[in-house]
Amino acid sequence: MSATTEEITPRPAGRVGALRRFVAAEHSSALLMLVATTVALVWANSPWAGGYEALWGTELGIRLADGHVSLELREWVNQGLMALFFFVAGLEIRRELDMGELRERRRLAAPVLAALGGMIVPVLLYLALNAGQPSAAGWGIVMGTDTAFALGVLVLVRGASARVRTFLLTLVVVDDAVALTVVALAYTDDVSWTALLVAVALFAAAALLRAAGVTRGAPYALLGVGVWGATLASGVHATVAGVALGLMATAYPPRQEGLRKAGARWRVFRMNPTPALARRTSRSVIGSVSPNERYQHLFHPWTSYLVVPLFALANAGLTLDADVLARAATSPITIGIVLGLVAGKVVGIVGATWAAACTGGLPLPLPWAQLVGASTVGGIGFTVSLLIAGISFTGEALEEAKAGILAASLLAAALAWVVFRVLTRLPDRARTAGADRLAAPITDLADPVDPEVDHVLGDPDAPVTLVWYGDVECPHCRHAHEVVSRLRREIGAELAVVFRHLPLPEIHPLAQLAAEASEAAAAQGRFWPMLETLYRSDGGLSRQDLTVRAAGLGLDVERFTSDLFERRHALRVERDIDSADASGAAGTPTFFLNGHRYRGRHDVPAMGAEIRRLLGVRAVLRRAPAAGMTSEG
Repeated sequence: MSATTEEITPRPAGRVGALRRFVAAEHSSALLMLVATTVALVWANSPWAGGYEALWGTELGIRLADGHVSLELREWVNQGLMALFFFVAGLEIRRELDMGELRERRRLAAPVLAALGGMIVPVLLYLALNAGQPSAAGWGIVMGTDTAFALGVLVLVRGASARVRTFLLTLVVVDDAVALTVVALAYTDDVSWTALLVAVALFAAAALLRAAGVTRGAPYALLGVGVWGATLASGVHATVAGVALGLMATAYPPRQEGLRKAGARWRVFRMNPTPALARRTSRSVIGSVSPNERYQHLFHPWTSYLVVPLFALANAGLTLDADVLARAATSPITIGIVLGLVAGKVVGIVGATWAAACTGGLPLPLPWAQLVGASTVGGIGFTVSLLIAGISFTGEALEEAKAGILAASLLAAALAWVVFRVLTRLPDRARTAGADRLAAPITDLADPVDPEVDHVLGDPDAPVTLVWYGDVECPHCRHAHEVVSRLRREIGAELAVVFRHLPLPEIHPLAQLAAEASEAAAAQGRFWPMLETLYRSDGGLSRQDLTVRAAGLGLDVERFTSDLFERRHALRVERDIDSADASGAAGTPTFFLNGHRYRGRHDVPAMGAEIRRLLGVRAVLRRAPAAGMTSEG
């Protein structure tokens, strides 16, 4: 069997849905940014070029009592709207720390070292050409990687496997955090400590509100504006306020307690639909979702489709006349930026990863070939690079820096396209080198399958295990039961099925009783037949109906009814509910394949394809040592 890189790389299915949505938004944002950049360049080199600078140089002020803020329109974009962009970046950093790849802290080492290598080497290359000159002040330009352009290019060059996307996203998260720290510390000349203390105090007030459980957005919005204004007045670049506030918003899956509360409020509203109850119900429903997810859902489209393209339009306008191009061709600023971003990123990321894996014993984040491809995309430093260039330089030096940033971004994108095209033509051994040293994907299933406790249908050691959380009164689960039964028949002994209870009594009032009834049947060795009869019938879940079912299965009816009356198996059902909560399973049915959340369609073709893919992955990885897939390639 010929194995592609995608085939040998297990996908962390629990995060694929969220990751795909994020990448899709960044892909569209990259296209809009490209259009905005083109418009800015055409405008700046057209007969109306004077209007470009006149527009973005327009002074715009806001006065409130004795307070007054006046900035050029370009600065309102760079320090105002871009604070919102970095707020979303902070949200993404926090989401990765709470729920993503970075939640397992030991996995931070490899991508953090790769990111640091991808920043240190470019800075050294830039300083090698600019040391001792005023232009050395622009060293921070070559540090960052543009999230939108990088992920967008990754999609366009068809190199965006789930593991590559996750690695690159982790890389740019670290890049953003370090770059913003550099902006705050190295690119701030005169700090007003009074204003900075005010910003810290307002931030602390927002943190106290979060600790107190306040979910309404208005107080945070007011405090957020205050933190931004005080940071701006302090002399520190105001985008730092955005990322700090984003990091404060915790991310977590919906909890059963919050969902039950929201369901109860909705039932009260349904019986008495008044405006007051509607507002209370709406607040309860919104509060059941983590602040991080709410804010990302609200602000990410604005930053992707408006803020970032507007930033490109305001900053990418460069007059490309003969004089500028001639200066750029020999300018140490331009050459240093191009060399740092295009070559330095690849050398730094791959070199730091090699050092970590071969001398430090850390697992590889990607096979070597994919790592080289991802590192070429890391050379696209558009947004953060332009931001730091605008802080570092003015006049001709700024023009030369912009020329270097634009050239580096184009060259890095072209290099990424070439590298990923070459990867598809490499022999299997070269393409998959290092696959046997990859870290195993983080599992989403909080409680591993325990054959001594769980209900397992099939061989517990089967290559693929399907765990599903269900509610026997749920019509969607009834359909899912048919799908799972067909999958078992088609795939056979290579698939094991585990059922766990997740009754939703606020929607299905008899689901809890039915779950306890199936456990009472399990106590007599008849769990799966009871589950089968519960799903094969429409309705009939009262105590009397359940007793009739028990008698039909040949159970000891007296013992069965006593178990139900005494609720002897309620704790066993609660154990499954707790494990669902810990695994982020809020609704039914929820599926996990080999410990990873499945978010595809609940039908036989889609689920069967994913199961067969996992079987193929297992087969390829078993043959990896024989194929010579070592870390050295």
